[in-house]
Amino acid sequence: MGSGQVTSTSEPFDFQGKHVVVAGLGVSGVPAAKVLHARGAIVTVVNDGDDARAREQAAELRALGITVRLGDGATLPEGTELIVTAPGWKPDKPLFTAAAEAGVPVWGDVELAWRLRGPDAAPWLAVTGTNGKTTTVQMLASILKAAGLRTAAVGNIGVSLLDVVLGEGEYDVLAVELSSYQLHWAPSLRAHSAAVLNLAPDHLDWHGSMEAYAADKGRIYEGNRVACVYNVADKLTEELVREADVEEGCRAIGFTLGTPAPSQLGVVDGILVDRAFVEMRQKNAQELAEVSDIHPPAPHNIANALAAAALARAFGVPATAVREGLRAFRPDAHRIAHIADIGSVAYVDDSKATNTHAAEASLASYESIVWIAGGLAKGATFDELVAKSAKRLRGAVLIGADRALIREALARHAPEVPVVDLDRTDTGAMLQAVKEAKRLAQPGDTVLLAPACASMDMFTNYNQRGDAFAAAVRELEA
Repeated sequence: MGSGQVTSTSEPFDFQGKHVVVAGLGVSGVPAAKVLHARGAIVTVVNDGDDARAREQAAELRALGITVRLGDGATLPEGTELIVTAPGWKPDKPLFTAAAEAGVPVWGDVELAWRLRGPDAAPWLAVTGTNGKTTTVQMLASILKAAGLRTAAVGNIGVSLLDVVLGEGEYDVLAVELSSYQLHWAPSLRAHSAAVLNLAPDHLDWHGSMEAYAADKGRIYEGNRVACVYNVADKLTEELVREADVEEGCRAIGFTLGTPAPSQLGVVDGILVDRAFVEMRQKNAQELAEVSDIHPPAPHNIANALAAAALARAFGVPATAVREGLRAFRPDAHRIAHIADIGSVAYVDDSKATNTHAAEASLASYESIVWIAGGLAKGATFDELVAKSAKRLRGAVLIGADRALIREALARHAPEVPVVDLDRTDTGAMLQAVKEAKRLAQPGDTVLLAPACASMDMFTNYNQRGDAFAAAVRELEA
């Protein structure tokens, strides 16, 4: 872990009279355009789409005097001095190629929020990773609140950082979820402390390679002041810490589901233990909470809790607040949510497990499973997932457009596991899937919806898919 003269703040940027292009409308583009316009920038919004929603947003901005070009997101307007992009715009778009050739900087909405922070702004405790970001940030916010701190869970979690930074609320510290997209476009972000929870192949069509994806995740450590938190079980996260340029005195802090070494947090006999933020002359370890304080106490959720605790402890939060915050926390819907027990069989909704890494963690939480899986694979392969989970599978029920990929992996690595392949995408498909899972299950089993795939082939989003599963279970129960 390198250290150097990394500043924790960015140079102020005077927007008055500057020609700024906002790339993309939507959740981040519209507020960015308004903020820039209010600060005297000459704003042009470019957007690939020209649908009804885009036209409605364009009309709103044009009424303020902002130029909007719909259906033309590729051309760099003449005189552009800065681009502020929506996080989802891919780096290889012609607009950004032209910007690079012209020497025009590109920021995301997170970078813009960081630049607009006041001199006394709340520090950021930042979290990224392939899976578990939202839960960890919510746990962290719960712990910080238990310590009496004014805080909010913000960022990729659905709360705009621009709104928080420029709003009237006063905060002591912010719990910030950041995606790889957001980090790619945030070159000057410098967090108080940050965590990378895990790394597995995801969004590779956007980043271009696993190396580029990992590098963007690793940006979260740049300039950290107090702690870079990493996953001891995931060597890639530790390597990102080693490569980061941080402020003098910043520490590498690991978390593990095993017994922690010095400068780590871990688990001993069902107790979450801190061996990082303790005075060694006073004690070797500090008890933080019990595993039973975590809801649900699945292994990957315990890891999330340890990461949240590490960031909170880096901010000086006492052990008592860690326990209180974890006890008070309840995860959002569709994250290993227990729906019901029917005939001594548990039914669990983990519709949020939209990739193989998340599904692997979910499957590892139960001993004997009837697995409901499938959807849009997004280029994923399933051999490793099935091979690791085969011994836990009582049966599998497959749904969705790319279910054949999972069926073939099951045939290769778990040929003895009975498989039901449902060739239907109508609204009744989930009810049939649950009925087939019930037929395969035995007392003591868990029927687990952990699709390992995106939902948009059959559902609006993973929330609707999880709701359909819960409704099917309740109909079965009734």
